Amino acid sequence: MSFKYGKTDKLKSKKRIEQLFNDGKAITVYPLRLIYLQTEFNDGSILKTGVSVSKRLHKTAVARNKIKRLLREAYRLNKPLYFNNSSTPYAFMILYLSKDGTTFEELNNKMKLLFKKFLDKTSKNEKTSP
Repeated sequence: MSFKYGKTDKLKSKKRIEQLFNDGKAITVYPLRLIYLQTEFNDGSILKTGVSVSKRLHKTAVARNKIKRLLREAYRLNKPLYFNNSSTPYAFMILYLSKDGTTFEELNNKMKLLFKKFLDKTSKNEKTSP
């Protein structure tokens, strides 16, 4: 898995996003929340990810876009480290929950914790299921 975050890695389908919010499970490592759903993709992708920042908490588009850029970069750098051996396809949505701004270092550390927590939770579920 490469460090790219290209067109095939982005979650864009409105149906898939709606399904993700209705049926998905969530993990939170403040200020991040990961909503995930195990699913199949037509193009053979393993992971598709979207990021979101609330307009209610961050009024200006400049602030929202900066946080989204930082989230995408932290995801892009950590994806190969945590999901290199993954063969189960997942749809992810990463939400930023805090009212305050952030730095890349803080987001990167929280993203690592979020992915560790996700892998721990999903590996336990796979071991318990028949």
